[in-house]
Formats: sequence, C-alpha cells, structure tokens
Amino acid sequence: MLKKLQLKDKYNHSQEVIIEYLKNGLKEGKQFFKSKYIARDLGMSPKEVGTNMKILSDECKDLLIEKWSYSKSTTWRVETAA
Repeated sequence: MLKKLQLKDKYNHSQEVIIEYLKNGLKEGKQFFKSKYIARDLGMSPKEVGTNMKILSDECKDLLIEKWSYSKSTTWRVETAA
C-alpha cells in the first residue's frame, strides 16, 4: 500500500498508468515500446504519452527509460533500474 501512495504522491494519473503499463510489459519480456502503441492501449494521445515518457525518463528512478529511435512513432527502450 505504501508503494501505491508514493506513486500517487509523485506522479500524475497518466504517468502512473504508463509506469504500470511499462512494468507489465517488462514482465512479459518486452524492452522496446512505441508511443503510438502505448497511446492506443491506454486511450491516450501519442503526444501525451511522449510528453509523459520524457518526464518519466528524467524522474522515474524505478525504470531506465531512453528515447531510442523514431520511425513513424518514437520508440523507447525501457529496463528496470538496478
């Protein structure tokens, strides 16, 4: 319960949802995520996802988030922080 409270105190709702999405994807063995597919799956715009991913790449200490490439949508490389 404490972890959930910390997430809610630190991140906005969109960021919380994106973090959970990324963590679930990592559990499934994914490492690369496209903004347009995150947006589609979460009901957000690709721009909203991109803006929040940039913020999370700077602020989220649980995940290493790196802008990886751009080909019709930004691709992000994500891994669990050591």
